[in-house]
Amino acid sequence: MRGWKRILIFICITRPDFMRLLLIVDDYLPASIKVAARMMHDLALACIAQGHEVTVCTVDDTLNEPFVIEVLDGVRVLRYRTGSIKNVSRVRRAINETLLSFRAWRILGHYFKRNPHDLIVYYSPTIFFGPLVYKLKTLWQCRSFLILRDIFPQWVVDNGLIKKYSPVYFYFRLFELINYNAASVIAVQSPSNLSYFAKSGKFSPRLEVLYNWSSLEPLPARNHVYREKLGLAGKVVFFYGGNIGHAQDMMNLVRLAKSLQDAPTAHFIFVGKGDEVALIEGAIQADRLTNITYLPAVDQVEYEQMLSAFDVGLFSLHRDHKTHNFPGKLLGYMKQSLPILGSVNRGNDLEAVITEAGAGFVSVNGDDETLLAHALQLIHSTELRAQMGHNAYQLLKDQFSVSAAVQKILSHA
Repeated sequence: MRGWKRILIFICITRPDFMRLLLIVDDYLPASIKVAARMMHDLALACIAQGHEVTVCTVDDTLNEPFVIEVLDGVRVLRYRTGSIKNVSRVRRAINETLLSFRAWRILGHYFKRNPHDLIVYYSPTIFFGPLVYKLKTLWQCRSFLILRDIFPQWVVDNGLIKKYSPVYFYFRLFELINYNAASVIAVQSPSNLSYFAKSGKFSPRLEVLYNWSSLEPLPARNHVYREKLGLAGKVVFFYGGNIGHAQDMMNLVRLAKSLQDAPTAHFIFVGKGDEVALIEGAIQADRLTNITYLPAVDQVEYEQMLSAFDVGLFSLHRDHKTHNFPGKLLGYMKQSLPILGSVNRGNDLEAVITEAGAGFVSVNGDDETLLAHALQLIHSTELRAQMGHNAYQLLKDQFSVSAAVQKILSHA
């Protein structure tokens, strides 16, 4: 190794503020369409920009070999082979997710033993990285930071998908507790989520709020390719992109579209995949909803191009949720200066955040009349859409920047 390289490495290692970070997430770029993948990549890039070294550990069910090491935009990425955990049956997914930590250690244990890190940052969902984090934390004698975006299995109980105190519930609950106990800090995404943990008080000293984040780099300039391709010239297009599942209660948005069938300029685009796609397609056919277009999931680049083409960003949260979250898709809407329209479970902090910033309209899921009234205001006023879109981008800068997330996370190293 040449002398100047040795000096550079020595300076990096001996710098008091230099850190080696390991980021663990179950989905990552470039193939992923998940907002979590984009968020974690933005986080990695921001940490590297501050002079730190970042490695991402993630899973890949398409590998023909046990693992690969790649570099993406300067980020070292460890991908290890697992069974499928996306778009498979719930039983198969549960089995393969249960094995995530054990497969990681079996396949990458030799790498981890030779490459210690100073801070572990891991993302949930999934709840099944807890055993891996606990082992690495003990091995490296370092701290760990859990980015908790989904309080599972509580939300599936709230939505009636499993019964509380059933064997399945206790199984998931066990791994949830392991996941929490592996964390030095648990970062929830909403102040209201703190109350969920406050009931037991067990994790309270380790809790804090960390909002979702995004880089502030502008998305592609507005284009009209998709409008032309889909025959939407002159339309006010309401765009939903992301998971199309039970937690989102997509029929809430289908009802809105049905109410606007007689509004000639209104059109809805739903892009994504999930277990309610068939429900949407069935409703479109049964009710002959010509103002809804469903498109399969696309990659991150195409998704951002779509965002640049449409007018309003849509979201929906199931009314039965007892916990609170901030859907990651809102980051893309804010980044593209789109006004936001959506509905939430009662008491969700998100309603006040969006409304007080003037970044859009948020109502309680089930109040179809208010949701419809909000949509009509956006349809009829170009100026309102522009002002709310401007406010949405300002909200992103003020509260959801990646630099703020990096500062908070690294303060716990």
